[in-house]
Amino acid sequence: MPLTQWLQQLFFFFFGYKTNFGGAHSLFNCSFLPDLGSSFWGMTLVLASTNLITARIAAGCLVLALLIVLFVAKNWTLRGLCIGFIIFLAVIWILQEKTQVRILRYVILFIGVMNSLFSVYDIYDDLISRRVHSSDAEKFAELCPCPCTGVGWGIIWGMISFIFLCGSMYLGLVILS
Repeated sequence: MPLTQWLQQLFFFFFGYKTNFGGAHSLFNCSFLPDLGSSFWGMTLVLASTNLITARIAAGCLVLALLIVLFVAKNWTLRGLCIGFIIFLAVIWILQEKTQVRILRYVILFIGVMNSLFSVYDIYDDLISRRVHSSDAEKFAELCPCPCTGVGWGIIWGMISFIFLCGSMYLGLVILS
């Protein structure tokens, strides 16, 4: 398997982008992991925003991830968004280092909170409120031996995502106090 295809599958597995992809395990062909992964990364960014050094590390990792997406992306809209966001983070970082503006921690906090909140909303919108038999939760319910429906799995994933969000806010406040 070429390196670009491997990176693409790794990206799809952890961050989403399409529901089905070729893989060895049929349980991982559903994209519930991107929703929970997005919530996890949001939690990580919220916790990283509590300290300037960890905010710098998080911003560097975010720029690195955006550079990987920039080369893996197949359309120019996503590439343009990546370029714009890389420039935005670079400007914020330069302002952080060269002037009295100390905004990097707040930008990382904002990105983390929005990532977590959108993950909870996306799980609710895609898996709980819609009654579509082709949703990821329905496909996962068919594959999983548990007697849970797709809406049940959506509620479980939504609760996990919401716990990540609440846990990150609590731990962030504990770290800051």
